[in-house]
Amino acid sequence: MRKIGIVALLAVLMIVISACGSKEEEASGEAKTLTVYSPHQNEIINPIVKEFQDRTGVNVDVVTGGTGELLNRVTAEEGNPGGDVFWGGGAESLEAYGESFEPYVTSEDDAIAADFKSPENVWTGFSALPMVIMYNQEMVEEENAPKAWKDLLNEQWTGKIAYVDPGKSGSAYTQLVTMLTAYEDDGSDGWGFVEDFVANLDGTILSSSSAVPKGVADGEFPVGITLEEAAFRYIAGGASVDVNYPEEGTSAVPDGVALIKDAKNNENAKQFIDFLVSEDVQKMIVEDFSRRSIRSDVNPPEGLIASDDIPLVDYDFGWSAENKDEVMDKFQKILISQ
Repeated sequence: MRKIGIVALLAVLMIVISACGSKEEEASGEAKTLTVYSPHQNEIINPIVKEFQDRTGVNVDVVTGGTGELLNRVTAEEGNPGGDVFWGGGAESLEAYGESFEPYVTSEDDAIAADFKSPENVWTGFSALPMVIMYNQEMVEEENAPKAWKDLLNEQWTGKIAYVDPGKSGSAYTQLVTMLTAYEDDGSDGWGFVEDFVANLDGTILSSSSAVPKGVADGEFPVGITLEEAAFRYIAGGASVDVNYPEEGTSAVPDGVALIKDAKNNENAKQFIDFLVSEDVQKMIVEDFSRRSIRSDVNPPEGLIASDDIPLVDYDFGWSAENKDEVMDKFQKILISQ
C-alpha cells in the first residue's frame, strides 16, 4: 500500500510539473517550437539544427527552397507568418525584403564587423561568401581555366557554363551584380558585358544553386560560377575541381539570417539567431563547411587564401538591394531576347 501511495504521489507531481510547464509556455506565448525558412543545403542545415535542438530542447521545423521562392512566401504570409526565422540567401536579398523582417541586434553583435550586418539591423551575416569561377580539372587544363569574368565570353565555353537563374538564387543575383560592377565602365553600366555573357550561356540556365558545383564536379559542365564554400566542399571531398578568383574582382557579400516580422515564436527565433553567430557555431562552419566566419575572432578555413589576397570589386550593397527589381527586369529582358 505504501508503494502504491508513493507511485500515486509521483504521478500527481508529474501532472503538476507538466501543468506548470504548460503555464510557463502560455505566459511567454510560445511553445518550444521554431519554424525556419532556409535555402541552405541539408548538409549545412541538419547538423546545426540538431545541435540547437540538443542544447535548447526547442523543436525546429525547417522549410527549404530557393531564396526567391522563400522570400516570396514570407511576403505572401505577412500578418500571419508561417515562419519565424529566414536563414540563408544573399544579404542584399534580405535587405530588399526588409519590410518583411523585424530589426534585431544579436547578443553577439560586438564580435561582428559592420560589413557583415545590416545598418538597420534587418539581418545579421552568417558567413562571408566570395564568388569564384569553378572548373573541372579533368575537362579543363589549369592554364586554360577561366581566370577572369571576361574569359567566360570565349567561344569554347558557349553553352558550357553552369549558372543559375538570379531570380531563383540569391547567390546568382550577387554574381550578376558583381559582374555589372566589374564592368561598370564599359559604356553601358556593365550591361554590355552581361548581354555578352548571357549570349554565351546559349540558353543554358539552371534553377538551383547546388546544381552548379555538382554539375561541374560530375563533369556535366567544364566551368561554373559558384560560392567559394560550395566549391571547396567538393575539393575537400576529393573531386577533381579547382577555383579561380576573377582578376577583375569578385565579391564577398555575406549570406544572412533575419527575424520574420510578427513571428509566432519570437523569443525562440532570437535564440536561434544568437546561436548561429555564436563563436562555437562559427568555428563549426569554418571547420566543417569551409565557410569564412563573419566574426572577427574566428580564423578562415585552412587551405583558403587570405581574405586580403582576394581581388574585390567595390560592391555597392545598398544599390544592389534597392535596385533588385530593376536589375532583374533588365536581366529577364536580355534572357528572353537571346
